[in-house]
Order: sequence, then C-alpha cells, then structure tokens
Amino acid sequence: MESLSAIPPNWYPTYETCDEVSLYCPVEYTTLGYYPNLGVNVFLAIGFGLTAILTLTVGIWKRTWSFSLAVAAGCFLECAGYIGRCLLSHNPWNGDAFKLQIVSIVLAPTLVCAGLYLTLKHIVEAIDRTLSRLPPRFYPIFFIPADVSCLVIQAIGGGIAAAGGVVNYELLMHGNRVIMAGVSLQVVVLAAFGLLGGDYLWRARSHFKNGGSDSSPSGATLFTDKKFRLFLIAVTGAYAAILIRCIYRIAEMAGGWGNPIMQHESSFVVLESFMLLVACVLLSAFAPGLFFPQMATSKREEGETEKRVAGESDSAGVETA
Repeated sequence: MESLSAIPPNWYPTYETCDEVSLYCPVEYTTLGYYPNLGVNVFLAIGFGLTAILTLTVGIWKRTWSFSLAVAAGCFLECAGYIGRCLLSHNPWNGDAFKLQIVSIVLAPTLVCAGLYLTLKHIVEAIDRTLSRLPPRFYPIFFIPADVSCLVIQAIGGGIAAAGGVVNYELLMHGNRVIMAGVSLQVVVLAAFGLLGGDYLWRARSHFKNGGSDSSPSGATLFTDKKFRLFLIAVTGAYAAILIRCIYRIAEMAGGWGNPIMQHESSFVVLESFMLLVACVLLSAFAPGLFFPQMATSKREEGETEKRVAGESDSAGVETA
C-alpha cells in the first residue's frame, strides 16, 4: 500500500486518467482492486467456449434449436467476458477489457436462463398437460418476455456502468443500481419458474404413484425413464447454480462498484464463475437432444402427426359405424 501514499493530493486515478498500473495509478484504485488470476480466467474462457461449441453442435444435430441457441449464446458471452478478464490480468487499467467483462458476464446468465425456461413447456406436453395448473403455452409466453426484460434492464445498466467506468464514478453507480434491479427481477422470475416446475413434477409423481399410468401411458414411461431423470437432475442443478449466482450478484453489487465483496476474487470465482460454468456444463452434457428427445423439433412433429392420424382414424371409425 506504499504506492497509495505517493499519489498527489489533487490526483485521483480513473479509467480516463490511467491506462496502465504505475506509481500514480495503483491497481488498488481499479474497480476490481486486483490483478485477475490469469490461469483461472484462461480455464474459464476455455470451459465456456467448449460448452458453447458442444451445446451448438448437439442442438444442430438433434434439432433443439431454441434451447441450444439460447444456452450457446450465453456460453459464448461468458467466454468473451473471461477473455476480458484475461486481458485485465495483464493490465487492470485496460478500459476496453473492463467494459467487455462487465457487459458479457452480466448479460450471459440471462440467456442461459432462457434455455431453462423453454424446457418446462416441453416437459408438460410430453408427460401430461392435464396435470399442469396452467396451459403449457403459458410458460414460454410468460417466462421468455420476463427473461428478455431482465436482459434489457441489465444491458442498459451494463452499458451505463461501462461508460461510467471510463468517464465518472457517479455514472458507474447509476449503472450499478439498474443492474441490481435487473438481477433482482431475475431472481423473482427464477423463483416463480422453480415453484411452477417443482409443483408440476410433484403433481406428476403423485399422479403416477396413485395409478394414473393408464390415463397417460407414454407420460408414465417417460417419467420413469433413466435418461429423462438424468435430464431433470441436470436442469435442477443448473437452476440451483444460476439462482445462487444471482443471489450472490445482488450481494456483490449492493455496496456499489469497488466494494470489498466485489474486490474479493475468490468469492467471485466460486459464486459467479464456477456456478455459471457448472450450469452450462450440466446443460451441455445432458442436452435435451440426447436425454429428452421429445424436445427436438422432429420428435414433436412426429408426435403431432401421430395424434392427428389417430384422431382421423377415430373419426373414420365413427362414420363407418
């Protein structure tokens, strides 16, 4: 901390006045307050990049377009954010790298959440839609716009904060408040999704346990399928990891930019970085195209065709009689 005492009384280091660490621009005065660990951030950038490629590859192969594009986009953004942190590990006063990591790491989880929200509708339709308290189409109609709202709010806040990081601290704080509002809304939306999803699975479990298999044999078969169970466990794990991340993010930003929690790299790596990486790995390793094929476009089309043919056969039988 000797470098801090060398700063002239009327001088305050900012991203506008500093472009590298020096006697008058110590690392302690950056928003993060430290040199990000290069090895950890290289690992994270590679990890998110690989999960993005895997998710996109399986999505194209198995035709789970919406889910795969949303999750892969989130993974690519995370990868970009940690590339930004790799650059910051060499020069914490790199304003462009600071903006890149702010915007990317703040927005990416919202895209991963969108992938999660898409699963509930297809689970309900594949098991038994009559067990849902709400029509299956309601879930994407409500959760996707809500998720987009979180994305827009956080994008605005991230943009303001990124500009503030270069221009002035007051603007940075305004961006912080907007981001907090977006993350808080995201926690509320995630909580609602968890309650509705948990409620449906509980009702399905009770239904099949009490002899409801006869009314929906295909749903009962799917509900007990080992691959589908693994998919549910992966989605639940990803959901829990993202929720932990969002709660941490609120606590991290509550004290403003440059507060002690924000300047504690270990907590950031564990509760932000690794939580998102765990979520993305689970969603890519247990992709719906492999473990829940009913979510694929081709499988849905086949199911709709079978239902239509069955309906036409029933109608023909009635007319013949």
